[in-house]
Order: sequence, then structure tokens, then C-alpha cells
Amino acid sequence: MVVGDVTTSTDVLVIGAGPGGYVAAIRAAQLDLDVTLVEKGEYGGACLNRGCIPSKALIHGSKLASEAGNAEELGIYADPTVALDEMMSWKDGVVDQLTSGIEQLCTATGVNLLRGTAEFADENKVRIVHQGEGQGSESLKFERCIIATGSRPVAIPGFDFDDERIVSSDGALNFDTVPDELAIVGAGYIGMELATVFSRLGSDVSVIEMLGQALPSYQEDIASIVRQRAEDIGVDFHFGYTADSWVESGDEAVLTAVPTEEAAHDSDIELTADRILVAVGRRPVTDTLSIDAAGVETSSQGFIPTDSRCRTNKEHIFAVGDVAGEPMLAHKGSKEGEVAAEVIAGEPAAVDYQALPAAVFTDPEIGTVGLTAAEAANEGVAPLTGEFQFQASGRALTANRTDGFVRIVAAKETERVIGAQIVGPEAAELIAEIAAMIEMGAKLQDIGSTVHTHPTLSESIMEAAQSARGKAIHRQN
Repeated sequence: MVVGDVTTSTDVLVIGAGPGGYVAAIRAAQLDLDVTLVEKGEYGGACLNRGCIPSKALIHGSKLASEAGNAEELGIYADPTVALDEMMSWKDGVVDQLTSGIEQLCTATGVNLLRGTAEFADENKVRIVHQGEGQGSESLKFERCIIATGSRPVAIPGFDFDDERIVSSDGALNFDTVPDELAIVGAGYIGMELATVFSRLGSDVSVIEMLGQALPSYQEDIASIVRQRAEDIGVDFHFGYTADSWVESGDEAVLTAVPTEEAAHDSDIELTADRILVAVGRRPVTDTLSIDAAGVETSSQGFIPTDSRCRTNKEHIFAVGDVAGEPMLAHKGSKEGEVAAEVIAGEPAAVDYQALPAAVFTDPEIGTVGLTAAEAANEGVAPLTGEFQFQASGRALTANRTDGFVRIVAAKETERVIGAQIVGPEAAELIAEIAAMIEMGAKLQDIGSTVHTHPTLSESIMEAAQSARGKAIHRQN
């Protein structure tokens, strides 16, 4: 790399190589634009390196061990031993394969790759600081820019991340040993997924949540099923408390949690733990960009507001993924990356979130898309719902995984499908069928009249649609 400061130019500058950024770069290159992708860390961003992929690898590995060791009902008796270092090594191999694949895809498509940190000099130029002593910097002029710098874990006062006692999800995904005792602050999707992983691997897990339920952004009848399953495998919950402070005590930490004003608790609680995982959310990474120099507006939380075409207040500068706001979903970022690239190329693209699915990889899984019945009613749409319990599914019974249900929401007047909530086995996969139906403007009859393979979990979607119409076969309406 050239030492010193030289200036080059590009049609499209993409800052950040996570799911939003690398997809944007590849799509822009496919559209015959000159594209430069700048990344200061690993290709694939937080999702591939410190989030979606490594966490799901550990969820899968811990699930295999747990199922093998708890299958006496099926006549299977085993006592599996988990070598955490080997599981972590396998997880790292999966990550490496995917991240190297992204670099190869970018190169093959003609994307110019630069390592370094991009800082805006003005609204048409960035300074790229290369990492390493003596590596220098360079300036890059651009006609269009796509900001895709992602997000990082939120810390809370008194609990600064040190990767020893206090860890974020990043640190938890790289533990070298299974903690005997693990305290988790936050019962959102990250906290709940990791609570499940480490409880299965043998940790005594305690979860502190300031609100009154696990997964507080989900409906109570969904969250309660996941909470009950977590309690069944040994997770201990403390609702209505906030983490206040911690101190070292011998070989452990002692965490003090205090009641929230809304809770009816009489006193503080103390929890001992080898590690304390803080999982209270993520915040956008905009503080490294010198973004004011470009004149790009941000919210009080640091997010970059965008329109339906992913444009910021500066029409030639776009923002995609976590940095552009909730929901922070990798697939949302990827779709926005495609849209931004296509808008830059002059195509009539725009984002549409009516069929944006989301998933939580707890036990059981959760999959949601579109509106709940309450949300539909709030929007002035009379809802029509149908449900089917997995305990009536032949495939769920043969897999010994019967917790949960499928719920489909339709507009009562037209029977057009507008949402769904699934909690149960393979919910993250099943929700895709309903997302496609919403995108296509399908009605309940379209799902109900589609022949589904037997025996499969997807039959439950058909049954839920028929239930809404009063025509379900395998349940009483």
C-alpha cells in the first residue's frame, strides 16, 4: 500500500462489508458501475463474524448435545461430552469459509477492495486511514456513497466490556471454557439465544430483565413458550430488575440488581457469576465516520434516517442495514443494499417492509412476518386469525418437538394474508412461506388449497389458514 496521501476516484463508494455493504457493492458492480468497498475489519461484518453465523453454529452444536443427552423417551440413552475448544474451532471454520467466499465474490464481480477506516472529508470525498504502522492514508472521491457501517453492542454504566468478567455477545461467542455460572443482562433475542446455548452446555444461567417477560418485543403467548422451555433446561429468570453494579469476590463476580420502579420487589438481589454477559441491544456505528463533514443528518441515537430508496438527506449518499435503523436484521440490510445500488444505477427500486420476516433461534424458534391481529386493528383493519398447534402435527410428534403453534392473520373483509406468528420447530424456515404469500397478495384460500407434503411441519401453515376460514380438518374450529 502506498505510504502517504494520494487521491483516487470511484463511481460508488461503499463503506462497510457486512450483509448490507458487500451486497450493495456486488449489485452495483453487476450494474456496470465502478465500485470501491472499504472495510476496516473482517468481510461479512458483525453478522458473519460476531453474530448471526457463529451464534447459530453454537446453537446447533449445543442443541445436538442436549437432544442426544435427553432422549430417553425415545429409547436413546447417551451422555455426550462437549469439547468446547473443538466446537469453537468448527464454528470458526464455518465463519472463515463464508467470509473468504465474500471476498472472492467481490473480487470476481470487479469490486475494488480497500482495507482501512473511511472518514468523510466533505460530501464527495473520504480519507481512508490504512491500518498498521507506516501504512499511511489516501483520499477517495466518489459520485455516490453507500454507508453500511453496521452496529456494535451497547454497554451499560458500570459494566464496561473487558472480555474477562464483562462480555458482549462478541466475547461470549469466543469463550474458551464453559462458565460454571453465567449472568446475562437482558432477555431480548440475543440474551435468550445465548442463555439457551450455555445452559445446554452446562452453565448455571441467570437472566436479569428490567421488563416483565422474556422477549418483551414479542406477544406474551409466544414469549411464554420460549421462557418455559428455557426454565425447563435450567435458566433462572429475574424480571423487574436492572443491573446496578458488580464487584470482584475471589474467583467470581457478584452482580447487584435493583428493582425497577414498576416492579413490586422489596429488595435488591445479588448473583454470583464467572462471566457477566451484557445483551441489552446494539447501537449504530457512525462515530468513526466524521459524518458531519458530509452534512449527513443523524438521529439522537446515531441512526441515519433514510427514505424508501435508502437515500439520506444528501441524495447522493445512501445508508443501509443497522446504521439506517430498526429492525436490525441482516436480510433487511442486504435488501436495502440491493435497492441502494439499483437506485444509483437509475432503476426504479424501493424498499417495502410489509413482508419482512424476522426470526429468533431460541428453543423453540420464533418466526414472524407482517402484522399481528392487534397491529392490524390499530391500523383500522378488522383481523381474521387462524391457529394450529404443533401438538396436533404428525411431523412434530414424530420429531418429539410439539411446543408452539402457527398463527395466520388476514384482513377479515378480503381474507388477504397480512401477517403470521410462528413459535415452534423450524419456525425460522416456515415463516418464509407466509412471507412469500404476503408479498404475492395471497388469500387464505390460496394457502389452504395448496397441497402440502405429508408428513411435514408446513402442513401446519395450511391448517392454520383453513382454521381461519372455519375449514380446518385436524382441529376443532
